[in-house]
Amino acid sequence: MKTNNRLSHMFWRWHFYAGLFIAPLLITLSLSGIGYLFKSEIEDIAYKSLHFGQSTNTQTLTTSQSIAAAEQAYPGERVTKVSYFDDESRNTRFSMRDEAGQERYVFVDRNKQLVGSILADDTFGNITRNLHSSLLVGGTAVNYLVELAACWAVFLIVSGLYMGWKKRASATGSKREKAKSRHTVFGIIFTIPLLILIVTGLPWSGFMGNQIYQLAASNESIGYPKLYVSPPQSEAKELPWATRKEKAPQSSSGYLPLSVDDIEHMLHHYGVTKPFVLSLPADEKDVYTASKSAGSGITGMDVIKPSEEITAYFDQYSGTQIHKIDYRDYGLIAQWFTYGIPLHEGHLFGWPNQILCLLTVVALLAIVYWGVKMWWMRRPRGRLAAPPRQPYTKSMIGFYVILIILGLLMPLLGMSLLVIALIELVRFLLFRGKSAKSVTG
Repeated sequence: MKTNNRLSHMFWRWHFYAGLFIAPLLITLSLSGIGYLFKSEIEDIAYKSLHFGQSTNTQTLTTSQSIAAAEQAYPGERVTKVSYFDDESRNTRFSMRDEAGQERYVFVDRNKQLVGSILADDTFGNITRNLHSSLLVGGTAVNYLVELAACWAVFLIVSGLYMGWKKRASATGSKREKAKSRHTVFGIIFTIPLLILIVTGLPWSGFMGNQIYQLAASNESIGYPKLYVSPPQSEAKELPWATRKEKAPQSSSGYLPLSVDDIEHMLHHYGVTKPFVLSLPADEKDVYTASKSAGSGITGMDVIKPSEEITAYFDQYSGTQIHKIDYRDYGLIAQWFTYGIPLHEGHLFGWPNQILCLLTVVALLAIVYWGVKMWWMRRPRGRLAAPPRQPYTKSMIGFYVILIILGLLMPLLGMSLLVIALIELVRFLLFRGKSAKSVTG
């Protein structure tokens, strides 16, 4: 076999096994991604009475009174955050937590009267997000498995481009050739959108996402101010990505704390306008934290420009703004992902962003379908029919260089490559041992 053919077969073999391994995960990620892409529209219909409904009680309450009523209605739970929407027809949302950490969303109307509630884990948006990131199972291993699938998808794109360039499939002829042609053409056309979709999703991944954050945390010039590098005192999913793991400043003590109503009046003075999330103090030293995020994950909150992101901390006793971080304080990495996350979620530039993401994901499903189809059509019954192994030659150096580069860029992929290399080494030694015995025998 010619050297070039051996190299092509090497790419084909790895492309085959990688595709076979991650195809089920890619389908799951694609379908859950489509669901999450339209979570706002779906939730507004599914939870219309919660998002826009009105209570029969027309008496007007203050936010503090409404919070007290919510905590009385759900004993053992405490309001931790208040989400204010810029759409006046949309109800304000309280986030409540019990001692076990279970979260509940409570909605109050324009009079601050309770309309209803739903457990956070039961909402369509959170279900699809959990399916997308952890297959609803959760745990580090599952998160890493999802991330590993995304990393191997990058290899599939790179290897697919090489094979498409080396050998063009015919659009005519057998059904298998037509499937191969469509698989190749769609892969080439959507190469850049697919890569962007994968790269912009990595900040939320378990392993590489944490590495990216640590890089941003330890390098002020490319990340964010070094003043905040420790985890926050309380969870805040709606904080901007660049500040969500930062430690909030502490309030002074010795005075009576201000109410939420007092803080509401002060926020406008400090330039905090709707939509925003107000995190309430967890203890006597904690602060009020107001945040505007471009990737909040809340229906109706993901409409602001990334450049408008802010995280502001206010003393709970005096109302003084202790510190404020905005987009201009972010370094290059933090700024890039501040735009990348809403791009991945499909709301960076409105409905065209949604349509572009939808087309990309549908194309990915089509690519998987045609890939599986052409394998199934050439597969002899009862056999896997994997491309044959190729002997090592100097021409393979380029292939291994690509693997090394991808492994360095995506450490989890690199670890999996080391595992594969170890397995291949064991197989080689066993095969060589059997060959030696057969010769001596």
